[in-house]
Amino acid sequence: MSRESINVFWFRRDLRLEDNRGLSEALQGSLPVLPIFIFDQNILKGLPPDDARVTFIFDRLMAMRKILKEEYGSSLAMFHGTPESVFSELLEDFEIEAVFANHDYEPYAEKRDDQVNELFEEEYIEFRTFKDQVIFERKDIVKEDGDPYLVYTPYMKKWKSSLKDKDLKQQEIARFGDNFHKIDHVPELTLKEIGFKTSSIKVPEYDISKSLIANYGEERDYPSKDATSHLGPHLRFGTISIRLLCQKAMDERDETFLEELIWREFFMQLLWHFPKTVNDSFKKKYDRIEWRNNEEEFKAWCEGRTGYPLVDAGMRQLNETGYMHNRIRMVTGSFLCKHLLIDWRWGEAYFAEKLLDYDMSSNIGNWQWVAGCGADAAPYFRIFNPTTQITKFDKDHQYIKTWVKDLNELTYPDPIVDHKTARERCLEEYGKVNE
Repeated sequence: MSRESINVFWFRRDLRLEDNRGLSEALQGSLPVLPIFIFDQNILKGLPPDDARVTFIFDRLMAMRKILKEEYGSSLAMFHGTPESVFSELLEDFEIEAVFANHDYEPYAEKRDDQVNELFEEEYIEFRTFKDQVIFERKDIVKEDGDPYLVYTPYMKKWKSSLKDKDLKQQEIARFGDNFHKIDHVPELTLKEIGFKTSSIKVPEYDISKSLIANYGEERDYPSKDATSHLGPHLRFGTISIRLLCQKAMDERDETFLEELIWREFFMQLLWHFPKTVNDSFKKKYDRIEWRNNEEEFKAWCEGRTGYPLVDAGMRQLNETGYMHNRIRMVTGSFLCKHLLIDWRWGEAYFAEKLLDYDMSSNIGNWQWVAGCGADAAPYFRIFNPTTQITKFDKDHQYIKTWVKDLNELTYPDPIVDHKTARERCLEEYGKVNE
């Protein structure tokens, strides 16, 4: 019995059925397209069983399955395993001519794609991938000599000057919807079958309303205000199109909002050009810092028990909700690296475990920024004062009162370190590698 010939679209960081470049390209081919998603066991291992991001992905996939069934008479096949084992399983039932996907730039993803492409080549399967999660990728925005930008501002200016109408063109999907594979019974999974359970933490809906964008530049630094878009997880998993967001920012003529999107691409191209920064400081001399790495102090930081209310509020918000306001991320990160002299990699790993919007390039880029060891980093002598930051950004203590309920109780800890002493200690240690 001959196997049916199909093309496959492999969802990864692009969990949407609209304005999806790779999906659009697949549907314009001559064969029916089977959409699939793989719960990659290499990625899932080590995650807690109630990881909110896994719940978010699962719920999104189920919503997509429902749309595919109701609007296109199709479905989405869900698998758990390694990509190689999943495609080997698919080849038992189908003759696959081509696998379509969108580019993924993280080191593991590129290694994964290289490995699975070896299988495709053995089976004479074409592997076609497309730019989708960014406007500009890899070497799209570089200096005149071809070197990558290491400073944000010139990168941002080149990015803006390179933007053309075609870069924001929406990708058609519905027009080619009849090309989805017409099948109702495809592999389906439950969270339990992949070793997870529903999380009590929910990913919030994003807000890109006209009013939020209009006030974004003025209000985004105040953590007590609900003035941020909550786009992070949606950009991370591709539930919204970057082309749509950039067009929205341009339509509203909001440079601050647009430039935050450009920061994301700046960090992504840095990680692509310098994959060693996953583990190594971009400025290598900072790997000579003699971190104190006191485990008890790290535990107190993780649990929000440092005795510095703004730091503790941020960490408690993170632990309870999977989210932390960007201003507070800078304060908590600076406190860990510079007040406690704990390796930025410890903080990066903790944020990677907890953040709903964890994105490797942005997380590493921001941690190296705050530690002073990144490409376009804050100078080593810039040390956030966690007390004066309250005066500037939470003077009425609204944010602190929300998350530090025991602030005025006897149980609230004394400061874990004296600010002046910690600052002098930091400057001395950092100064050694800057001599």
